[in-house]
Amino acid sequence: MEYYFSKVLKAGFEDAEKQTVEALKKEGFGIVSEINMHEKFKAALGVDFKKYKILGACKPSFALKAVQMEDKVGVMLPCNVVLIEKDDGSTEVAAVDPKSSMMAINNPGLASIASEVTEILKKLINGL
Repeated sequence: MEYYFSKVLKAGFEDAEKQTVEALKKEGFGIVSEINMHEKFKAALGVDFKKYKILGACKPSFALKAVQMEDKVGVMLPCNVVLIEKDDGSTEVAAVDPKSSMMAINNPGLASIASEVTEILKKLINGL
């Protein structure tokens, strides 16, 4: 089973990021964390890496249900969405498959929530 799904956008990095964030917001997700790996690798290692950003996306209603069912599920949250600059100037947008990440937890209620979030994220990525 794949642990992510993705789509390559014929858009520059900043435009792809804007489209992705707007699409997430339309589906009720907020961005709770943002890690710019390009900047982190440069600062920590002196490495000039391509543009690569991790967005921690969270839909509060689903997160609350999940935490109420399983209080340690926070180690699997938020749903990460990654933007990766490609050599041809396009940008790949990839999202974690929540069903895959929740397989390690034996809780049928979480499986149901993960399935719902997976379908929303797949639709969102495919719609970009």
